[in-house]
Amino acid sequence: MSGRRPSLTAFAALALILSGCGLGAPVPEISVQELKAKIDRKETFVLLDVREPKEYAIARIAGSTLIPLGSLPDRLGEIDKNAKLIVHCKSGGRSAKAVRLLREKGYDAVNVAGGIDAWSVSIDTSVPRY
Repeated sequence: MSGRRPSLTAFAALALILSGCGLGAPVPEISVQELKAKIDRKETFVLLDVREPKEYAIARIAGSTLIPLGSLPDRLGEIDKNAKLIVHCKSGGRSAKAVRLLREKGYDAVNVAGGIDAWSVSIDTSVPRY
């Protein structure tokens, strides 16, 4: 570099590129502690697990519904559009993608920060980590 500072246009272009990569605005999320509190209060919501069936067989949160992320676009009709959705995966990445998709389609969805791994560490140590 010649020591010049990047222009505002360069920063704007970078922001546009990153937003196209799914790195735009953060998705709404809750902690595993907040999820546990909602379960304890018997709040009404759908706990959606977007991991793969092999992962679900190893560890799961009681009451969750499995729809793998790759199947989600084709299975949206199985999800009540009026339900509050709390979405999780292993650590939060796939579920964040799922929440973006669901919110774009008009669903009320939030991501579980840290996923089932955080659940296993902080809430229920009997749930295996993998």
